[in-house]
Amino acid sequence: MKVILLQDVKSLGKKDDIVDVSDGYARNFVLPKKVGIEATPKNLNELKLKKAHEDKVAAERLAEAQALAATMEEQQITVSIKVGEGGRTFGSISSKEIAEAMKKQLGHDIDKKKIVLKEQIKSVGTHVVDIKLHTKVTAHMTVKVTEEA
Repeated sequence: MKVILLQDVKSLGKKDDIVDVSDGYARNFVLPKKVGIEATPKNLNELKLKKAHEDKVAAERLAEAQALAATMEEQQITVSIKVGEGGRTFGSISSKEIAEAMKKQLGHDIDKKKIVLKEQIKSVGTHVVDIKLHTKVTAHMTVKVTEEA
């Protein structure tokens, strides 16, 4: 009997897979525990429509991320840091501070976990920071660090 899995099953397969199982296994385990449904033409069509919708949504999210990356690469944010004698800084700029500055200055609400710092920002000047907007899209944002008055 062909069955469409509704969730991951260790010995059978992943969610939305169409697998062939014995009739007894389907009747006694898969169907009663609601881990799968019978692969009727109606259910197969619904699965096809669901996958098409998921692909469309994924493509829209990718396009949104690419558009946001394009606008972010043209802009820059300014963050200030305390500086002592001889140009030595007190502390460093964190991803949290960069995320807050982006929200205030540009209106982009980016999670601090998506901001990738190759090394800590401990000096005054301009720095380029990577921001993971999508698994396939990484934006490069310019951060200008100035002395705090």
